[in-house]
Formats: sequence, C-alpha cells, structure tokens
Amino acid sequence: MGAGLFVSLDGIDGTGKSTQCRYLCEWLRGQGRDVVEAVDPGGTPLGQEIRQILLAGKYDLDSRCEALLFMASRAQLVATVIRSAMERGAVVVCDRFLLANVVYQGHAGGLNVEQLWTVGDLSTGGLQPTRTYVLDLPVELARQRRGRTADRIEKRGEEYHERVRQGYLLEARRQPNVRVIDASGDVESVQAVLRADVAELLP
Repeated sequence: MGAGLFVSLDGIDGTGKSTQCRYLCEWLRGQGRDVVEAVDPGGTPLGQEIRQILLAGKYDLDSRCEALLFMASRAQLVATVIRSAMERGAVVVCDRFLLANVVYQGHAGGLNVEQLWTVGDLSTGGLQPTRTYVLDLPVELARQRRGRTADRIEKRGEEYHERVRQGYLLEARRQPNVRVIDASGDVESVQAVLRADVAELLP
C-alpha cells in the first residue's frame, strides 16, 4: 500500500455525515491534496446497482442477504477505487464503511457481530480506515434533521435506530481507530473537529 490516507465517516442517518464528507473533501483539495470521495454502498457502477436494491425497498431482503449485499458492494469499491487511490498516495474519504455493516446488521439486526467483522475482513482484503469518525446524535434529533424521504432502512422503527446508535458507541469503545464526534453543534463546528484530527493523520 502506498502513502495514502483512508478515513470514513459513519453514524445513524441524519447526523450530517454526507455533508461533512463533502466539506472535508473540499478542505483537503484546498490543501493541494489528491482526494477521492467514496460512498458505501455504491461508489462503482456495480455498487450503485446494489445500493438501489438495498435502499429502494423493492425486495423484502433476508437479513443475511442484506448484510452480504453490503459486503459485495464494498468488495468492489475497495478493489476498483480505494486500493488504487491509496497506492498513488491519495486521501480517501468514504461515506460509511464496514463499521456500518457490523452495527446495522449486527448490533441492531441480530446477526453475529464477530462473524460480520470476519466476513468484512474478507470483503475488504483486510483494509480498514486509518480513522473512522462516528457522528453521534440522539435518534429523535437525527430523525428531525434528516430532511428527506426515508429509504428502506431509515423507515425502521425508533427502537431499531437506537440499537444502531448504541452499537456505534459500543464499537467505538472496542475499536482503537474509531472516534466519536458530537454532531449536535452547527456544521462548521463539527467540521472544525474533523479537520483538526485529519490534519494530524495526513502524510
């Protein structure tokens, strides 16, 4: 692997994750960095098709099928986008990654968490972000902030999303590369925290 940097942003829906990804990439480009923006699931032509299956609600997916579709999209993203970007020294900023699979389908969905980490390791070839930032908000506040029509997973009940939130917080205590950021402030203050931490990681 080259001298690139790989970070991901995660958290329950409505925490401002995608907005923060976009602003972080703009800032990094302003620093003269080669930046690759990625989204998981998605980020490749195949990944976009899988994302549509996962989020549109056309199919009633078994929980294991759902988990493995996320893994398949991520495998293609790593193989065709992230690894080559890292090898040339780029900074990769990914909107969600393996942690989301572990939390949504494991902690909240009832699948075995350790098995998900193992299958996830296979799907990524062992690649993990240098840092994963979990943007944290209470579930009700995140729902109010979402501001768009809910997708298939977002439509699940508040109890499910509370299990998602608690799963993120638990994994943040277990995983040394995961940092929780309070997302209750305005966009600029959250972005400032992100930039300060990423600046310390830059090669």
